[in-house]
Amino acid sequence: MSEPHSSGAALSDRHARGMQVRREVLGDAHVDRAQADASDFDGPFQDLITRAAWGTVWASDGISRRERSMLTLALLAATGNFEEIPMHVRATARTGASRRDILEAFQHVAIYAGVPRANHALKLAKQTYAQMDADSDALSTDTASTDTARTGDRP
Repeated sequence: MSEPHSSGAALSDRHARGMQVRREVLGDAHVDRAQADASDFDGPFQDLITRAAWGTVWASDGISRRERSMLTLALLAATGNFEEIPMHVRATARTGASRRDILEAFQHVAIYAGVPRANHALKLAKQTYAQMDADSDALSTDTASTDTARTGDRP
């Protein structure tokens, strides 16, 4: 898909900026997986997402990434696009949106788009935060075990 008034250099710059922002928000592991999974069939779609969503919308300095995270999660919930909610909940660790921020966003969804959608989004967020906490605890335990083994100290 071409953009009528964009030069090849501008598209390339937007793609590069999009990759940078995408990595900053979603993390290298997620972006690397998405790139590895891309095929000839969906590669152009991945390029579009990188340029438009990440290189234009998420790269804009009109609002903060914290606010953008809240908006994105609210819009995903309000439109019933639940499959990306866990990914964007995990991204809040990098965007600065707190758990309270996300709860407030989903409360807004409940009033303006319906309780069932907000309730399902909240359930997904709760599961994702629990997994993030478990991963963090496991990392802390692994780090403490490594430190203890290195120093010979007891935990």
